[in-house]
Amino acid sequence: MTTERDCEDCRDSRRSFLTASAASIAALGSALPSVWAGVESKVAAESVAGDLFQSLSNDQKKALCFPVDHALRKKVSANWNITEPSIESMQPKQQELVERILKSMSSAEGYEKFKAQMEEDAGGLGHYHVAFFGKPGEKGFEFVMTGRHMTMRADGNFGAGPAFGGPMVYGHQAETDPEKPDHPGNVFWYQAKRANEVFKALDPNQRKEALCKKAPGESSIQHRKDGYQGLLVGSMSADQQKLVKQVMADVLSPYRKEDADEALAVITANGGLEKTKLAFYQTDEAGKNADLGNDGIWDIWRLEGPGFVWHFRGAPHVHVWVNIARV
Repeated sequence: MTTERDCEDCRDSRRSFLTASAASIAALGSALPSVWAGVESKVAAESVAGDLFQSLSNDQKKALCFPVDHALRKKVSANWNITEPSIESMQPKQQELVERILKSMSSAEGYEKFKAQMEEDAGGLGHYHVAFFGKPGEKGFEFVMTGRHMTMRADGNFGAGPAFGGPMVYGHQAETDPEKPDHPGNVFWYQAKRANEVFKALDPNQRKEALCKKAPGESSIQHRKDGYQGLLVGSMSADQQKLVKQVMADVLSPYRKEDADEALAVITANGGLEKTKLAFYQTDEAGKNADLGNDGIWDIWRLEGPGFVWHFRGAPHVHVWVNIARV
């Protein structure tokens, strides 16, 4: 991974993996299923990506299509164009297909959030960019969408690789003042508020262990074997762990159910949330205050464990970096 700011063999793996994920999702209680109420089941993102691929001209294929193992596939950033052509340069029907892919990669709630974020951060979906790695329907295929505050993937091989298809980024700088402590208008700030509910529920000794001095670099999401900062989730009380599970429900809620299921199953396979640590940071990586407004709500926090990093940076505005894979 570099950072800058269904084949027959896969089917048995996917089936057994998602059986495990059903138990993982149940462990989170009823919070997650509600965000997908009324949403059609979707492995459709990859299907629609196949339709888009078939519609490409030869010139478009030269600009947008790469081998499965191309280095661009491993890249992740908070602001980048994976290919030169923008979505708005594509044919109207192709633009409709891209929007359907985005909708299929998201929960109903998440789709509205991503659309609002893209509109405010970059002027809309048309200013984002897409790429294909391999061919739809073949082993290893992946569709990637990037732009300001986005690296988003669809690979279809649930359980056969890293969750979400690889590392991701999401974020938002609302039109209102990003440095206000309550982040008015930010579509992802609710996730930090939920994480801070955990902090408020900790006793003084737990807070001392959870609160760390300086945050690691936001793009530092390579997996480590140990050395995680913060308070071990497995050491928390049952009520506190329930709050951590709600944090997971909230951060996964923008994405389609298949990807959320897979992420939880990967975490479970790696030892579960109990092996994860939750850290809050007093300063960002440059030493600047990470409690905007000094309101006691920590703007930068991180969940990290075996094969799992979810790094939330909310100072001055939201950047979130995600990397989940089986280890």
